[in-house]
Amino acid sequence: MTDALIVSNLLLWILVCVLGLVVLALTRQIGLLHERIAPVGALAVAKGPAVGDRIPELPLEDLDGRPIRIADPDGSFDRTLLFFLSPTCPVCATLLPTLRRMVEATAGRTRLLHASDGSREEHERFCREKGIARSDYILSADLGISLAVSKLPHAFLIERDGTIRARGLVNTREHVESLFEADRLDVASLQDFLEAGPRTLGTDPRTDPGPKGDGLEKGAA
Repeated sequence: MTDALIVSNLLLWILVCVLGLVVLALTRQIGLLHERIAPVGALAVAKGPAVGDRIPELPLEDLDGRPIRIADPDGSFDRTLLFFLSPTCPVCATLLPTLRRMVEATAGRTRLLHASDGSREEHERFCREKGIARSDYILSADLGISLAVSKLPHAFLIERDGTIRARGLVNTREHVESLFEADRLDVASLQDFLEAGPRTLGTDPRTDPGPKGDGLEKGAA
């Protein structure tokens, strides 16, 4: 009886040790996989103005009919986050709180503008429901066409002089964050940054300069 108990305990300890080795091996593989996964960037588009181009100057108005400029060299904002949306796009609505938090985190240096086209009544109702200021909402079909916005949600990060710093389809919070990260790293996109060389993401480009870099359709989430 005693011998059977000793053998069973010995087998149990062997099993515990084997399981421990398996857990360590799996942990190591997860770590390697995490290192190999590239950061998720905004989905690049091939047509329309590229990063580094100036946005076209168009006569634009907010929902109250007051003139509004996206390029505003004399304005109080360093950058503008221009977000193209649709009231019928569920992904667009989901991203609105995220956009506000990101803009607020820049300590007043970034302005958030929303843009779309279609029925004014529909957009006015959408602004009321989502708490969007009418002065931050542009209703213009010409703006989307001039920037070649064909899928939604789509975002542009624009300097005060009208230079496009980053752009792309943004279906998630990570996609939006990648626009700010690409601007910080002074590259067209995170994908370009990764393809340019083995430098580590998050490196300050001031000390480690890197390379320089028609109707709206809702994109899939």
